Amino acid sequence: MPRAYFVVRATVTDPAKRGAFDKWYAAEHLPDAAKSFGIKKAWRCWSLTDPTLHEATYEFADEAALERAVDGAELKRLIADFNRDWPGVTRTRETFVLAEEFGAA
Repeated sequence: MPRAYFVVRATVTDPAKRGAFDKWYAAEHLPDAAKSFGIKKAWRCWSLTDPTLHEATYEFADEAALERAVDGAELKRLIADFNRDWPGVTRTRETFVLAEEFGAA
């Protein structure tokens, strides 16, 4: 079964809040989400094209594991925590399944 990915894009429009958002995401949200989802790998990026855009990607062993996570109570709790701590920061969520991997591991 191919790996599957959960991608969350957040728009932090106030540049003065970016540092605090980074600290919160790194120290609290990403570790909490990784533990709650039971994943072994996740990463975050800031867009070079649009500096307001933050992306977090969570890698799952397969599509079934991803579906359990996005349909579970833990995601609802993580969303509530995010909304409480970062009201006004809009997000989109997408799911992907690996179609092809090229190059050295």
